Amino acid sequence: MLIRPATEADWPGIWPFFREIVEAGETYALPTGLEADEARPLWFAPGFEVVVAVDDEGAGILGSAKFGPNRDGRGSHVATASFMVSSSAAGRGVGRALGEHVLVAARDAGYRSMQFNAVVATNTRAVALWHSLGFETLATVPEAFEHPSLGFVGLEVMYRKL
Repeated sequence: MLIRPATEADWPGIWPFFREIVEAGETYALPTGLEADEARPLWFAPGFEVVVAVDDEGAGILGSAKFGPNRDGRGSHVATASFMVSSSAAGRGVGRALGEHVLVAARDAGYRSMQFNAVVATNTRAVALWHSLGFETLATVPEAFEHPSLGFVGLEVMYRKL
């Protein structure tokens, strides 16, 4: 797989799995029912770098990630990031590859650390991945996320020095 900067032309390849993940309601606290033109600026947010993981031929988008400042001003030296992987690419190491790539890219961009503000505690695969990449859970905010089948579950605040 190849990880490269995303362009607006990649949005039609990102949108199907973005929609699927958000509509499932299990891992992102985004509103359901978004249209593609409403979702695009959420992923291609100002001040964030977006990348895509593509298959070896460069045709199909397997996943995408974005990173940028967690806060403005005096907090802008701390990065945050978001990751989405197509269900058709699950279990193929796409999330790990995107995570490793973003950690290096964020460090190279001058960030000192990375903070995740809201990793759904029941997303055990993501929590395990981030722990394996050196993140620590600083706190779990109880009942901060409304899971569609599990009810109110915790959100983990995670941190790693770059």
